[in-house]
Amino acid sequence: MVQLKVNGESLEADVPETHPLLWVLRETLGLQGTKFGCGIGQCGACTVLVDGQPVRSCVLPVASAAGTQITTIEGLSPNGTHPVQRAWIEEQVPQCGYCQSGQILSAVALLTSNSSPSDADIDRAITNICRCGTYASIRRAIHLAASWPRQTTTEDAGNGGAR
Repeated sequence: MVQLKVNGESLEADVPETHPLLWVLRETLGLQGTKFGCGIGQCGACTVLVDGQPVRSCVLPVASAAGTQITTIEGLSPNGTHPVQRAWIEEQVPQCGYCQSGQILSAVALLTSNSSPSDADIDRAITNICRCGTYASIRRAIHLAASWPRQTTTEDAGNGGAR
């Protein structure tokens, strides 16, 4: 049994310790928002926050996540009202949407560490691949979210973003 804290909830998973966190989240815990993309940690579709840092969950053994706070897109806010999610909607970022949960969580981590990122900061931090090429919209959404008063942090993301 692996003990996990996901989106503020203590959970157990009866899986091998080497099992990738992605598959534990999706198949064992039923959190389908985290997507499988490449399986080698390159594309970022599987990005989740582990102790507030963006991590490619397809290559992280679940045992490495034990004792950490894991935040998935489902735990960011209960109804899509996190500032980054609101900015994504306002800027109409998603096209196919497949990579967006990983993009959003990467943006949350960036804004947590840098509340006023430059375009270069965004380009360095957001290394997730978007096959639809929505990078300009992603950049605009991050700048928009950064311009709003800070309402949530990744620390409260696990409890629905409440303060």
